[in-house]
Amino acid sequence: MNTMQGKVVIVTGGAAGLGAATVRRFAEEGALVDCWDLNEKAGTALAASLPNVTFRSVDVADSVAVDAAVAAVHAKHGRLDVLINNAGITRDATLLKMEDAQFDLVVDVNLKGVFHCGRAAARVMAAQGSGAIINTSSVVALYGNFGQTNYVATKSGVIGMTKVWARELGRKGVRVNAVAPGFIATEMVQAMPEKVQAMMAEKTPLQRLGKPEEIAEAYLFLASDRAAFVNGAVLSVDGGLTL
Repeated sequence: MNTMQGKVVIVTGGAAGLGAATVRRFAEEGALVDCWDLNEKAGTALAASLPNVTFRSVDVADSVAVDAAVAAVHAKHGRLDVLINNAGITRDATLLKMEDAQFDLVVDVNLKGVFHCGRAAARVMAAQGSGAIINTSSVVALYGNFGQTNYVATKSGVIGMTKVWARELGRKGVRVNAVAPGFIATEMVQAMPEKVQAMMAEKTPLQRLGKPEEIAEAYLFLASDRAAFVNGAVLSVDGGLTL
């Protein structure tokens, strides 16, 4: 039985990497998926290859655009069941070299973007009395990472927001959880030197990188009725990296 049959799902950053794997997995489970991304070429191609997937070009850093897109999804389907707040970027530099523009851009997308999407989705979900929001954090939010002041700050902030929203929205029938992926073999990681990939695998107790599909399975679980009593959790999917 398809666990998400007929459910209306928004996946931000859905054109590639973890997002694309998530769009595919939810579509397989019968969901009506709205894939959001600024990569129109990849997003359009992905949507065309799957049933019941719509691509929408949305800048999550733009609250007006986000509100309009959520309104469009709601107008089309009459409801919104799941938001996967997956969109994120990196602009790495050490503290001594990081510029304001690098810091601000990552905050705008990774933190304010999650806020914009979460707020817009929560308004619809609270009014209908049900829904699930899953925010993408990172293993680095739990222990830091060299050269990622901006990224770590946002991913730590996402955990904080997740816990606040779980408290606020739980009574309205809306569950909010976060997933903290470890080293995952996305296109971006696979483009790195083999030596770097080997180091990532070596640091992970399971001795390998994770697969995007394994993160998508975590999203699917948290979005489904199987996780009906899971609220305010941070699920590490990292092969034991944080041990």
